[in-house]
Amino acid sequence: MPGHNRFQSIAVVREIESPENPSGLEKRVSVVPQDIGTLLQTGADVYVEEGAGLGVGFSDEEYVKAGAILQPAHEIYRDKDLIIKFKGPSLESVAHMHPGCTLLCMAHFGSFPDRARVLEENKINVIAMEEIVESPKIDPDQAILSRTAMATALQPYLENNSIGGLDVRVLQWSPRTLAAIRRAGNRDPRSLKVIHSDASIEQLDATGPTALYFYDSASTTSDHLIEHLKQTHPNLFDLVDYEKNHGQTAIEKWRETHPPLPFGLRRIQCLHQTGQAGARYGLELLAQNKPNLDVQNAKVVVLGYGNVAQGAMRELSDKGVREINVLGLTHTKSGRIEYWLKDADLIVNGADQPVNLRGRNYLVENRHLEQIIPDGSVIIDLVGGSPTNRSPIEPVLSCTFLTEPHFVTHGVTVSALWGWPMLGMMRETAITYSGQIVDVIAKREMLINGLDSLAPGVQRALVCGPHTV
Repeated sequence: MPGHNRFQSIAVVREIESPENPSGLEKRVSVVPQDIGTLLQTGADVYVEEGAGLGVGFSDEEYVKAGAILQPAHEIYRDKDLIIKFKGPSLESVAHMHPGCTLLCMAHFGSFPDRARVLEENKINVIAMEEIVESPKIDPDQAILSRTAMATALQPYLENNSIGGLDVRVLQWSPRTLAAIRRAGNRDPRSLKVIHSDASIEQLDATGPTALYFYDSASTTSDHLIEHLKQTHPNLFDLVDYEKNHGQTAIEKWRETHPPLPFGLRRIQCLHQTGQAGARYGLELLAQNKPNLDVQNAKVVVLGYGNVAQGAMRELSDKGVREINVLGLTHTKSGRIEYWLKDADLIVNGADQPVNLRGRNYLVENRHLEQIIPDGSVIIDLVGGSPTNRSPIEPVLSCTFLTEPHFVTHGVTVSALWGWPMLGMMRETAITYSGQIVDVIAKREMLINGLDSLAPGVQRALVCGPHTV
């Protein structure tokens, strides 16, 4: 029977109906054919359930050609050391797993306590994919450059204690400005906006006549806006100029003074794509609800500035939204958030909260929908939750699903989809997830070596176990 030693048999199982997959509409597969070879190189036997990849265009023949062994549903769980599944299992599937085996999946124990109890009772070791993190944290040079550039731009305002009255404007979202936006949000300016390069000069001036304008001349196409700013606004900061004059030195100094943190970002995730898909759906709903509104001029509010929220900003920018209001911790407090929610057309929540605040503290409350947010407006919640693990958006009692992706309350359309990338990004995100999963198993963290030698970033993701039989 399976123990804690090196895994010798691996099962890749098909997604079926489960608590977070009603009607079985989740079709993604946890490992795609192109990654099977990497698992085989560990010396383990790899079994794939028949039809596992069909929902995203991968045939059984492709898996066989890659070296996997096909098995039907009634055999796939039998005598396997490691079972890989994308979403959490159905309760019926748990009964087919051998005590002491290890299940690697998006477990979400806090949202599905009944299933967690069954897995514990059946002595199934569970590693939650969503809890595996980098160890140590990885900081790419580009992120350090962007972060230190914004820190330099803000330094005078921090030194004279005027940051609380500062309006920060980032001209055009891009991967190079991502970390700068995050750093600005962390420093709590009075306001933080992302301005599209297609904005008019009049719109630009209206966003803050004395604002700090941060831009990247290497990635923006708004030359006319930049020329206008150079003539009329004294507070300009170009990432390219900073990179040329200080970039390499700043990166080296940052690394010298900031040793890597023991833990970093999620290793298995498509958080950026989650934000993209959610914002895209929000714009579609807004166009349906307010057909006379030019969505490019919509009042859009994004709560948070992490990976998920940045994906939403990217999509909103790609779709031409001219002004994105980005809210940080203090902006979302009761008494302040009302200013931003008033007359908002689209609200995208990418701000998560600690477990102890879930169900106790809400950023967007029911009273806001009743009294402040206009009828026909749209709320997209990218964080989600369940009755036992509530979202910061009070009207979201539980995640929505593809079977009924949104609902209307107090005249406002709300969506908190479980698995946002399923909206048009299934195949591409399946490929992304597969590469990350196989990297954790067979490369960087070497999960294949078993539970006795878990890497630190995986050890914290062992949410059930270790059990031996």
